[in-house]
Amino acid sequence: MTVLIAGGGIGGLTLALMLHKRGIKSMVYEQASQIREVGVGINILPHAIKELAALGLLPALDKAGVRTEDLTYLNRLGQKIWSEKRGADAGFEFPQFSIHRGRLQKVIHDAVIAELGTDAVRTGRRLGGFVQDEGGVTAHFTDSRFGAASETTRGEVLVAADGIHSVARRYFYPREGRPSWQGVMLWRGATEWPRFLSGRSMYIGGGMGAKLALYPIGPGASPEAPLTNWAIAIRIADGAITPAPVDSWSRVGRMEEVVPYARRFVVPDVDVEALVRATAVCWEYPMCDRDPLPRWSFGRVTLMGDAAHPMYPVGSNGAAQAVLDARSLADNLRKADHPMQALHAYEEDRLAKTAEIVRLNRGGGPERVIDEVEKLAPAGFEYIDRVLSHGEREAIVKGYAGKAGFALSQVNK
Repeated sequence: MTVLIAGGGIGGLTLALMLHKRGIKSMVYEQASQIREVGVGINILPHAIKELAALGLLPALDKAGVRTEDLTYLNRLGQKIWSEKRGADAGFEFPQFSIHRGRLQKVIHDAVIAELGTDAVRTGRRLGGFVQDEGGVTAHFTDSRFGAASETTRGEVLVAADGIHSVARRYFYPREGRPSWQGVMLWRGATEWPRFLSGRSMYIGGGMGAKLALYPIGPGASPEAPLTNWAIAIRIADGAITPAPVDSWSRVGRMEEVVPYARRFVVPDVDVEALVRATAVCWEYPMCDRDPLPRWSFGRVTLMGDAAHPMYPVGSNGAAQAVLDARSLADNLRKADHPMQALHAYEEDRLAKTAEIVRLNRGGGPERVIDEVEKLAPAGFEYIDRVLSHGEREAIVKGYAGKAGFALSQVNK
């Protein structure tokens, strides 16, 4: 069997490696001209690290990222709403990692090249179309730089891991239109900055109307100044769901625009405005997702990762869910009698779970605990338990973990 994978991001590359471990051949086609370290920080939760560790990637992840020790939720005034240990420090058998997205992608890419060979990933190839028959699927890839027809290839299965603007998704759902936007714009950047708290800590402050995230994502020039990721999300339009503004998708942001927003947040031991000003460049994204789909698989073609279930970047779950997709799909392709049976079983396993996470993330995910407190005490509080009890806060945070599949009992079983 040969599996064609459209998309060489975290999900597509992980799938290639997992298929190889199960004796299944694959080819990855990536539209970028080369695999580069682009993007900024993300978090990979223990349920996904469990899968990456099984691929032998833990030593490389330790070199590239940071094992997250603790997470603190704050209101915009810097008052603590919730704090908890994370990953191995919370008793999980596997750590949580904070890491530069590009470095994580490179770790997986390097492993694919080492195990599958240099021809396993073909860059500069964008999925142009495909046709199916009883014996397989023929995919057409165009040169993503010049648009000319560049390659036609055939396999038993085509997996579209080509992101939120997936060509295959648009083929199956031509009337879906642009991603959904609720008026929140996200600015992200990273720079070396003095360590705070344990040096492996995360801060998330503010609700969905104005949110800040801070955490180290890798080594810096000095152990006392790691590469530190920041993200600021601001609601700049009303909350009605509208098509995303395509002209601002993944573009370089303007510091003079984001610095005033940085002044909104108070964080213990961190000068947020100074951190933002010290960053050489930031990126601007409309915070988007798409409605859950009724199905992903059509004959020998299926969707995975952001092509299947793009979600708001809350709860540290987007990339993790792509890794879990890869595990389920690889397992089902190995054990099924027919490829279409495998794709159906994969969809049965993953579609409802990820649809629930998409819906939860629209409401803030575990970070909704901040919104609830800010609604009840917009001017701050003296005692948090008088605003929202420990049990009520725990129900929000831990309830999300259980539904997203990374509660302690689920990962360590």
